[in-house]
Amino acid sequence: MRKLMATSAEIKLAAQMASDMGVLKNSLTRGGGSQAGFLAEIVVARHIGATQANTYDYDLVMPNGRTIDVKAKRTSVEPKENYECSIFAYNTTQACDDYAFCRVLNDMSTVWILGIIKKKNYYKRATKRLKGEHDASNNFTFKADSYNMKISDLNPSH
Repeated sequence: MRKLMATSAEIKLAAQMASDMGVLKNSLTRGGGSQAGFLAEIVVARHIGATQANTYDYDLVMPNGRTIDVKAKRTSVEPKENYECSIFAYNTTQACDDYAFCRVLNDMSTVWILGIIKKKNYYKRATKRLKGEHDASNNFTFKADSYNMKISDLNPSH
């Protein structure tokens, strides 16, 4: 897991990108997470030397052509290794090579790159959880069908 500070320019750019995009279909937060998502993309791109693409299928392209979709969640605390990363079941058809999982502090000052994993490996190792299912380990009830994996099971970030 890698902790990175966002610059004021990156935060401003992410806010503008979120405003320009508006609210996406199926957004559980009605667009509330868009700035965090864009900020994660910007910071990950800077950190690993990728170019932003912002397509439906992927967010970043590496110099070698590998495509990465960045999955970000907002947080009020520093993430722990036993926390989980999630992908909603309706998002499994994205044509990307890898996923990069991130947490973004609510004030947008900090981005944690939790890990990067090949898409095919994620679905081989993730646990499918169903909408309405309750996870007693963290007292969370799933709002949609999803695939989950502990941060500690991801590949270390760059």
